[in-house]
Amino acid sequence: MASDYNQAIIDEFRANHGKLGGRWEGSKLVLVNTIGAKSGQVRTIPLAYLQQADRIYIVGSAAGSEKHPDWYHNLVANPDITYELSGAPVPARASLVQGDERPAVWRDLVAALPFFGKYQEQVSREIPVFKLTPR
Repeated sequence: MASDYNQAIIDEFRANHGKLGGRWEGSKLVLVNTIGAKSGQVRTIPLAYLQQADRIYIVGSAAGSEKHPDWYHNLVANPDITYELSGAPVPARASLVQGDERPAVWRDLVAALPFFGKYQEQVSREIPVFKLTPR
């Protein structure tokens, strides 16, 4: 279940077709609807993202934590998800960005969202990046 804080963001996002006020005004957030790896229940997470063409990139920074966020495990176990930008959910497949693709994507992410670079400097793990590709 989403925290009260996240649930307030989710509710405002959906009520205002992707627009947020207050602290999040002007932020680019996507709602990612995963299936719980253990519970099998739908979990919705508001995340910062980078869009390139029809792909959405999300980052498992966990705000600079040494461990992956719970949703990381959900995407690995159940990569068929939906995401919401401003309207109806978009069916997509999540895939971990790896190998030769990762450096360029990471560079673009940090250029657009510099706080991810700061989080990476704080942790010893490689922060994972997922590509969400519409199905």
